[in-house]
Amino acid sequence: MSKILVVDYEMGNMLSVKNALGHIDTDYLMSSKASDLDNARGVILPGVGGFPECMRALHNFNLAEAIVKVIKKGVPFLGICLGLQVLFQESEEFGNTEGLGIFEGTVRRFPQSFDKKDCFVLKVPHMGWNQIRLNNPCCILKEVRESDYFYFVHSFYIEDAPVLSSHVTSFSDYGITFVASVQKENVFATQFHPEKSGMKGLKILENFISFCDKN
Repeated sequence: MSKILVVDYEMGNMLSVKNALGHIDTDYLMSSKASDLDNARGVILPGVGGFPECMRALHNFNLAEAIVKVIKKGVPFLGICLGLQVLFQESEEFGNTEGLGIFEGTVRRFPQSFDKKDCFVLKVPHMGWNQIRLNNPCCILKEVRESDYFYFVHSFYIEDAPVLSSHVTSFSDYGITFVASVQKENVFATQFHPEKSGMKGLKILENFISFCDKN
């Protein structure tokens, strides 16, 4: 059986993902070779860092086109954190940068809020454990309950929009409501880090692997 491929573009949070997949006893390959995506039974794109740097790295490794190709081919795909954001059309981070365009929408920075004494009440980045609110049903969120906590680290977010709503599988709140996870056919993505979210996060990864095995 072909392996789960973890895309290594020299920016993602590889160690945590590697440890999580090892914990659930998944046969995987970490690779930056675009050709390896063709033989994968599922693809995981982790992400930590800036949107422009991520897209630059994906293009440098010839991975951007390869990712879009395998998605269109129907290969199960999971984006994590920045790996969710690059699936959208563009990001405002350091000026506008074009994403992979799998989902419609723009990646925006969290607003900085002030109280009456001009003290910050909303710290950016949003970092730590936060609850999610379930929206549309999603097979990789099986056994996840309303208001379960997951681990987030991000300064940018996806805002809900009418064109996106049918694909949003969960929301979270941090001063504003933002998209916590999405699904579109064979494509899944989470703004939170399942690999850092304890047993609930491991369950999400297990559910994704199960989806890969059935497709």
